[in-house]
Amino acid sequence: MEKKFGLIGATVSHSFSKSYFDEKFFREGLRDYHYDLYSLPNIDELKNLLEENPELAGLNVTIPYKEQVLKFLSNIDSDAQKIGAVNVIKIKDGKLLGYNTDSDAFYESLERWFPAVKNPKALILGTGGSAKAVQQALKKLSIQYELVSREKSKGQHTYESLEKDGTPISEANLIINTSPLGMSPNTNTCPPIDYDLLTPEHYVYDLIYNPARTLFLQKAEMRNSHIKNGLEMLHIQAEKSWAIWNN
Repeated sequence: MEKKFGLIGATVSHSFSKSYFDEKFFREGLRDYHYDLYSLPNIDELKNLLEENPELAGLNVTIPYKEQVLKFLSNIDSDAQKIGAVNVIKIKDGKLLGYNTDSDAFYESLERWFPAVKNPKALILGTGGSAKAVQQALKKLSIQYELVSREKSKGQHTYESLEKDGTPISEANLIINTSPLGMSPNTNTCPPIDYDLLTPEHYVYDLIYNPARTLFLQKAEMRNSHIKNGLEMLHIQAEKSWAIWNN
C-alpha cells in the first residue's frame, strides 16, 4: 500500500530530507513509500495539499510554518504545546496530530558537542519556531540564554542594540543561529553581528546544514571558534519523525 510523506515550507529545495528518506526507504525495502518536498506560498495551501494527496501519512514542517501550522491540528503533543511550535505532523484517520522533534534532536546534538563549562550562557539568534525548540533544550541542559531579534518586543536584544554594545556576544559561551540567514540559495547572507568579538572560547552552532559551512560558520571559524552545523540534528529529528509516523 502506497504511503506518502513530505516536507512543507516556504522554500524547501535546499532540504536534504527527501534524499535522507529516499535512501532509508530503499535500504528497508519500502518500495511503496515516498517522500516529497512541498513548497507552499502560504500555510493555507496545506488544505489543498492534503486533499490532492490522500496517501499522505506524515509531514515535516520547516520555516516559516512551525507556528502557523498549529491552527490546522486536531491534537498537539504536550511537549510541542510547551514549545509552541510543531515540526512533525502525523496524519491519522483524516486528523492532523502535531509533535516537535527539533528540541530533543538539538538537545542530543548539543549534549554530544558542547563541553561542560562553568556558568554556560547562550545567545540565540532568531525568535521563530526553531528558536522555541532550542530554548526548551537549553532549559533541560540548565544553560541560561538570551534572544536576539529584529524586533525589540521579541528578545532581550536586537541586532541594532548589539552593534552599540557587543557584551552579550563576548559573554556567551554558545551562539546559535536559528534564523534562515545563510541558507541555500541565499548563501551570501549571515546574521548581522560583530564577528570580531568571537574567540577560540566560543562555540558557534548553525541549525542550517545546506550549505555545510554557512557564511556565519565561516566567519566564526576564521576567529578559531568551535563550529557545528545542523546536519546531525536533521538526522536525529528525521529518525524521531519516522518513529512517530510508525507508532
